[in-house]
Amino acid sequence: MENNENLKVLKELHTGAQMGIKAISYVSEKVEDDNFKKELSTQYNQYEDILNKVTDLYNEYGEVPASSNVKNDVMTWMGVQMNTMNDRSTSKISEMLIQGTVMGIIEGRKILNHNPNVETNIKNTLNEFVQMQENSVTKLKEYL
Repeated sequence: MENNENLKVLKELHTGAQMGIKAISYVSEKVEDDNFKKELSTQYNQYEDILNKVTDLYNEYGEVPASSNVKNDVMTWMGVQMNTMNDRSTSKISEMLIQGTVMGIIEGRKILNHNPNVETNIKNTLNEFVQMQENSVTKLKEYL
């Protein structure tokens, strides 16, 4: 597989992990339930682990991942603010995170299905990312 295809998948992985980190950091300040805070902290660390793996994979190609997209960061922040304006409950925040995570799962599965020849180490990281998100949704459902 050409390096540009592998790099394209790495870029998507990097973007997804960054979005997960940003979303959790934006909602965490609104969370009052201690158990939910612990769960979000665990998920935040899992996203960071994936982000570190992606950065290491980028290094194998002699590339550096792009910094986060300011527009996406602002849109995520605004979405969190708008969606929690009237309801800051644990259930509402869990629902928001589930919706965002499911979008990440769908995108990850599509990337896997449309890039069958991506290098094994990248495919394994992508699979790990999707599985981590699927597990996150299961945990988040407990807080609905």
